[in-house]
Amino acid sequence: MTDMERMTAWVHGYVQGVGFRWWTRARALELGLVGYAANQKDGRVLVIAEGPRDKLDTLLTLLRSGDTPGAVDLVVEQWDSPRGDLTGFVER
Repeated sequence: MTDMERMTAWVHGYVQGVGFRWWTRARALELGLVGYAANQKDGRVLVIAEGPRDKLDTLLTLLRSGDTPGAVDLVVEQWDSPRGDLTGFVER
């Protein structure tokens, strides 16, 4: 069985008002992940996701792919143990 983890990703660039959170939610749900994507006051989008490490790696690759709405300049990620406090994947 694949190890479960929690990924926190700060997405920098032109990522607000372009459907980025909706796109991220759709990809995360396709991968079976739980979590959320939330706009931040400084223009970044915060993505919190929990699930198997290989699925989280896939989401991270998609966030950096250049195929997202808007334009991603940088994604900074952090890995932690899952907290198990998330259900579904939502836009905040």
